[in-house]
Amino acid sequence: MLVHPQFDPVAIHLGPFGIHWYGLMYLLGFMTFLWLGRKRLRTVNRPGWDDKFLDDLLFYGVLGVVLGGRLGEVLFYNPGYYFSHPLKIVAVWEGGMSFHGGFLGVMAAMILFARGRNIRWLALMDFIAPLVPPGLAFGRLGNFINGELWGRPTDVPWAMIFPQVDNIPRHPSQLYEFALEGVALFALLWWYSGKARPQGAISGLFLIGYGSFRFICEFTRNPDDGIFGLMTFGVSMGQWLSLPMVLAGIALMYWSYRRESGSGIRA
Repeated sequence: MLVHPQFDPVAIHLGPFGIHWYGLMYLLGFMTFLWLGRKRLRTVNRPGWDDKFLDDLLFYGVLGVVLGGRLGEVLFYNPGYYFSHPLKIVAVWEGGMSFHGGFLGVMAAMILFARGRNIRWLALMDFIAPLVPPGLAFGRLGNFINGELWGRPTDVPWAMIFPQVDNIPRHPSQLYEFALEGVALFALLWWYSGKARPQGAISGLFLIGYGSFRFICEFTRNPDDGIFGLMTFGVSMGQWLSLPMVLAGIALMYWSYRRESGSGIRA
């Protein structure tokens, strides 16, 4: 039986201060975004889309991820706790970031960025979609290191005990999400974006891919507290938030290919 290693959540101790693993994972995600983004810039060949453009894009993206992710955690999952402990809302280094909130935050940030640069918002979202999954993968590693978001009880051979929870073998669901939402989704999107696609199609595939992978992983993940409770009609909060993503992705891909067949516009 595997036992969670009980990592120290602080990677580097600096007297009364410390650098947390969770923060390092976000830093690695942002650095990977820049590295892959520079590779992707060479394929899109758009005027004004250069390294400076990418740096500014990341700045807006970081604001969207952090503000949206934290607000999503507060509003979607633990409003009672955070409203009772308001100072904890800003303690992002302790973990607790909602992907769906971060996703909405990035969408809003990209709207502002696109308007400021007078470029198409959907073209921008198509550009960044393949750059996002590595950051998700690092985030799930951060969840695993922190020993949070553990899985449901199971008897599979690779079940893991999380001593900080109980002595019941559980799914290491953080690693499932790392593999699906991070590695598999990146491979799918990087391959798909390697050729010209109708505008909006790459974004649509991201929505379908993430929503589907997250929905599947939720079957092994211990349900989070949500504004509707742990489970509603047998569906977890994470699954409720993922379903609209899948439906929106299908609609967006249908619209993209339908529009492309009539106009020839491609990303």
